[in-house]
Amino acid sequence: MDHKRDEENGLDGNYNSVVETEHMKEKEKEKENQEEEEEMSVERLFEGKEVPSWREQLTVRAFVVRFVLSVLFTFIVMKLNLTTGIIPSLNVSAGLLGFFFVSVWTKFLDKSGLLKQPFTRQENTVIQTCVVASSGIAFSGGFGSYLFGMSQAIAKQSENAGGNEEYKNPAVAWMIGFLFVVSFLGLFSVVPLRKIMIVDFKLTYPSGTATAHLINSFHTPQGAKLAKKQVRVLGKYFSFSFLWGFFQWFFAAGDDCGFAGFPTFGLKAYKYKFFFDFSATYVGVGMICPHIVNISLLVGGILSWGLMWPLIETRKGDWYPADLPSSNIRGLQGYKIFIAIATILGDGLYNFFKVLGQTLLGLFYQLQYKNMSGVPPIEDRSSPRSSSTCYNDTRRTQVFLKDQIPTSFAIGGYIAIAAISMATLPHIFPQLKWYYILVIYLVAPTMAFCNAYGCGLTDWSLASTYGKLAIFSIGAWAGAAHGGVIAGLAACGVMMNIASTASDLMQDFKTGYLTLASPRSMFVSQFIGTAMGCVISPCVFWLFYKAFDDLGQSGSEYPAPYALVFRNMAVLGVEGISNLPKNCFTLCCVFFGAAILVNLVRDTVGRKRAQFIPIPMAMAIPFYLGPYFAIDMCVGSLILFIWQRINKAKAEAFGPAVASGLICGDGLWTLPSSILALAGIKQPICMKFLSRATNARVDKFLGA
Repeated sequence: MDHKRDEENGLDGNYNSVVETEHMKEKEKEKENQEEEEEMSVERLFEGKEVPSWREQLTVRAFVVRFVLSVLFTFIVMKLNLTTGIIPSLNVSAGLLGFFFVSVWTKFLDKSGLLKQPFTRQENTVIQTCVVASSGIAFSGGFGSYLFGMSQAIAKQSENAGGNEEYKNPAVAWMIGFLFVVSFLGLFSVVPLRKIMIVDFKLTYPSGTATAHLINSFHTPQGAKLAKKQVRVLGKYFSFSFLWGFFQWFFAAGDDCGFAGFPTFGLKAYKYKFFFDFSATYVGVGMICPHIVNISLLVGGILSWGLMWPLIETRKGDWYPADLPSSNIRGLQGYKIFIAIATILGDGLYNFFKVLGQTLLGLFYQLQYKNMSGVPPIEDRSSPRSSSTCYNDTRRTQVFLKDQIPTSFAIGGYIAIAAISMATLPHIFPQLKWYYILVIYLVAPTMAFCNAYGCGLTDWSLASTYGKLAIFSIGAWAGAAHGGVIAGLAACGVMMNIASTASDLMQDFKTGYLTLASPRSMFVSQFIGTAMGCVISPCVFWLFYKAFDDLGQSGSEYPAPYALVFRNMAVLGVEGISNLPKNCFTLCCVFFGAAILVNLVRDTVGRKRAQFIPIPMAMAIPFYLGPYFAIDMCVGSLILFIWQRINKAKAEAFGPAVASGLICGDGLWTLPSSILALAGIKQPICMKFLSRATNARVDKFLGA
């Protein structure tokens, strides 16, 4: 009996021991999970740091750094705008350089005992917001598209296309005035929706979220060390890129001179734009852009310049007159431009209706299920929300809702600026009547909301697509007899600025939400950045315009391809298809339908397979320009791909820094090169590549 009791006690003891062991394991596991959650909780890392007030986030040092970086990034965006029109995201570069400059500033003041306020992630966010807003005007301001498309230089290239007598040449005064009356409406149009978009709907805004994670990481001990290494790498490649641009300058004394004229694949291939032009900028851009974008550009270049244009050239004298100059819109140039336009429109309209459908569907689910579940459908319902996530959300929402921007202020600001704009714009563009502007401003808030919401879902801003819709609608309404071309282009600028600034502001609100930056400081920073951009961008463009006489000319250093594309869209909207060359409209319809079909296939086959299918929008860009820059970008893509294969972690950490250094250094070189051109200082050497027969004739001529 006692023995049995002992056995029972032993069993009980073993059972209790097992239970205690399991209980201890569970406790240890819970402790580990809690520690992991604390590590994952960003806001717990900053729990001991006081969040500065919105006024303290707007410092004098931040304004100085913003201005310097705004000028630098405006030159970079302007160069990209006037060469190919492909502009990668520069948020990482802006955040990294902002962190570097202010860190150096604060460290110097700290050592001298003069530091009054430490550098915070909120201040870093405000700097990045202002710089991106300012340099963004270089794109949305239309200096490489609709605004420059109004000029006489571009109108001459649309010879015999109708509307070529309508032009308005650039001037600093009216460009600044135009931007000031159209660039702020987008800010006021979506301010009342910030809580709905960020807190209630919890839209992701991938670029804004990625920027916030980057800035948060900079201000942790480990992130600060990595950021310093990234800055050193960026500085090294910045110096290399700047000096490489300086070195190349000496050998480019004439057309087709220098390293940019090196016939990498032979002279025949060079004739059809197949060559590597040694551009550090586009190697860097290729490292930033996804591989599929770079491959799509190359595929588009091969399809057009390697196949279609040589075949259409054989129809000279049949499809178009043989005696037309190469720049005439009724010749081969017409096929290049209008087939590119058709592809861009097909891709743009498909994505417009796709994003619009996602927007309406998302809104339906938000309104349908919000009261039922309390969890937005955008979030993952299958995974439970951890305590760290709840803490992050609670802390961020508390700060985000603390500094309110009154709705009455936003509505009043929109109405006031709209009224000023309606009174001012007809004086700048007499063809753009006040009632055209009124109609635009009545529909603009809806367009701004759709673009901001769609951008939050897909990270895709359709600002240029909304601008194209304005070109066709307002241009057709005005008609050829009443300046429809200029009216359409000006209307494009109004709509494009509103849609672009609306999505940019909401991206910045998302970044501010994740870094505990005040919405007020974000709005003020965006406002100041936009105002700076309205002055800096026209001045930088004017420097290019005066320094380079062949600006906007096909085959020049700065061909501004989208200026001609946008102008011909306006001509097409006003004049119709009567001015197109033979069979051009048929080919346009084929490529328009193909762009829609390819996008449909990409969305149907799934993400894994879609990454092997080219993007029609990217394929269309080389149709007019040629594939040379696509080769540069594919070289950059190949460098990154090999680097990722060798050391993926290092490539992901330092790849963006290398790319940013290449882009920034070559972009900054445009400032001294423009000044040298304005001063009349020419390159001393022309390095040119000739065939053997041509070289023999040149030698014979010189010998004679």
